[in-house]
Amino acid sequence: MTDTIIRAITVEPLTIPLLEPFTIATGSVSAAQNVLITVTLADGSIGYGESAPFPPSTGESQETALAAARGCIQLLKGRDAAQWRVLSQLLHSLYYAQATVCAGMEMAILDALTSSYGMPLAVFFGGAGSSVETDMSIPLVTPDHAYDLARETVARGIKRIKVKVGHDLREDVDRVEAIRNGAPHLGLTLDANQGYTPDEALLCLEALDDRDIRPLMMEQPVHKDDYEGMRYITQHTTVPIAADESAESPASVARLIAMVAANVITIKLMKSGIVGALDIAAHCRSTHIQLMLGSMIESRLAVNFAAHLVAGLGGFRFIDLDTPMLLREDPFVGGYVQTGGIYDVSGVQRGAGIERR
Repeated sequence: MTDTIIRAITVEPLTIPLLEPFTIATGSVSAAQNVLITVTLADGSIGYGESAPFPPSTGESQETALAAARGCIQLLKGRDAAQWRVLSQLLHSLYYAQATVCAGMEMAILDALTSSYGMPLAVFFGGAGSSVETDMSIPLVTPDHAYDLARETVARGIKRIKVKVGHDLREDVDRVEAIRNGAPHLGLTLDANQGYTPDEALLCLEALDDRDIRPLMMEQPVHKDDYEGMRYITQHTTVPIAADESAESPASVARLIAMVAANVITIKLMKSGIVGALDIAAHCRSTHIQLMLGSMIESRLAVNFAAHLVAGLGGFRFIDLDTPMLLREDPFVGGYVQTGGIYDVSGVQRGAGIERR
């Protein structure tokens, strides 16, 4: 029997409380309600994957993800993990409505495979680097609380803040200004999570300009299906506009780029899966579109995998992998070593380097 044959797969809930509720324009969560996937190969190599559904963004829940992940077990058992691209295509063809499950399965398969090969995951993805630097997100909170969170971010040694907006225009502008006052030397990006109309997005940027605040980027200002709105905003501001929820697949990214509807494309593994993320990155590089790597409400497990991918590929302009810092506990050890906002994966000897506590 080939060493890389998938011998067993287990699926279980992964629920982790947050330090405080995290609110964005499309909803609020108080815990990561995810799914843990464990793949074991014939040679005993183990790989871990995480599905991180978020109903407003993905249409999935922990319950649907658990059901879909369990349905994948018989589909994959006995298959060769070395054929990971074939397995990815199979998963996405059958479970296309459960994208986070496909991503979690791909993670677990690749973690197990690279562990079997004795190869660090970042090297498998290209070995361009061994570390990444994340920002820190501040949700829809009062300006006073946003100021305090900004000060805490400075104290952590993190150099960039991502500000959630898209709810109330006046409150959004006040929140951004409070954060700028609390962290005057940090770069700021905005994330509206589909909360604005095109005119509101431009008004927000104009109001901030009046207060001498120029964000480095504004992410997903309008509804994910409003491609014309994305194009309108992109053509009427010099602030780079990023597509996140709109950029859910290689096909949607190709459409956005062809329309000149975004300057930046946000890759999230939970939207596109691993193979899809690689395809999107290649297309953006070939068309000189900037790249961002984001995350859902993910634990160290999925964020560490994303850090390996970004470090391995290189060339990402924006990185938003802060969610493990928002969680009350960490069920995993290993993977990256964190200093400030830097995740260093150079110490990993094989696979993703993650183990359960």
